Amino acid sequence: MIDAPTFADVRAAADRIRGHAHRTPVLTSRRVDDEVGAQLFFKCENLQRMGAFKFRGAFNALSRFEEEQRRNGVVAYSSGNHAQAIALAGRILGIPATIVMPHDAPASKIAATEGYGATVVRYDRYTEDREAIGAALAAERGLTLIPPYDHPDVIAGQGTATLELLEDVGELDALYLPLGGGGLSSGAALAARALSPSCQVFGVEPEAGDDVRQSIRSGRIVHIPAPSTIADGAQTQHPGEITFPILQRELTDVLTATDDELVDAMRVFAATLKIVVEPTGCLGFAAARRAAPAGKRVGVLISGGNVDLDRFAALIAG
Repeated sequence: MIDAPTFADVRAAADRIRGHAHRTPVLTSRRVDDEVGAQLFFKCENLQRMGAFKFRGAFNALSRFEEEQRRNGVVAYSSGNHAQAIALAGRILGIPATIVMPHDAPASKIAATEGYGATVVRYDRYTEDREAIGAALAAERGLTLIPPYDHPDVIAGQGTATLELLEDVGELDALYLPLGGGGLSSGAALAARALSPSCQVFGVEPEAGDDVRQSIRSGRIVHIPAPSTIADGAQTQHPGEITFPILQRELTDVLTATDDELVDAMRVFAATLKIVVEPTGCLGFAAARRAAPAGKRVGVLISGGNVDLDRFAALIAG
């Protein structure tokens, strides 16, 4: 049985990624604060290397490989951001990378993954099982499988984003996070519990894909069909075996956001904060706009900015 990560692992991950991952900025907006009625702090992981927080967990995991693992290579499955993160981390560390990606992944994410030197294997997310494909490739080729969220080193690495946020702005009353398989939220919850114990932590899923909310309410991991949502980075079908107990224990609640709310959040980010954020990256803000506690200090993690520009333009144009 794999040991669950702790806050000590998040601290260790911060040491490993220092000098490789960006310490991303925290932005504020008086206009947004006035609209929401709270003081919001945006941790901008859309400005991370390869455009998303995923680089943190990927680099932390690959940096711990033994020599034989480095020689043989890594395999991962992802709709895009974990794919790019593993590919870039592999290039930096000299580890060959094979990535299983759905046919309908954003073209920019596929191009970036290949551009970092990874080999891409395509599959149909609605008829094929990416986990089975990844496991088969690992067994056949002697590769080490690094899943996008259900891995202690990945979770610890993702937790460094919240660690930095709390170091930069101090304790928070609430924290809103995009929630897919739970790697980001699990790591964030570990950091928040250690550094801001009274902070309420909210994971935010697409309304069409609320597998974590269903799982927590059922007290067991619930599997759902592949959800149809513009939040392609949160089209997960179930939380992980490692992430689920952490989410059960640490999350205050799981909220959802509609695709329309995500598009509206994209517009606010572009018009007011002058940043490009992908739909998945808007999940936390979409919920915070509705639910942030009045007059409180609220953290919002913007998880990524990898979206095709034509797609971005079409969405915000309405």
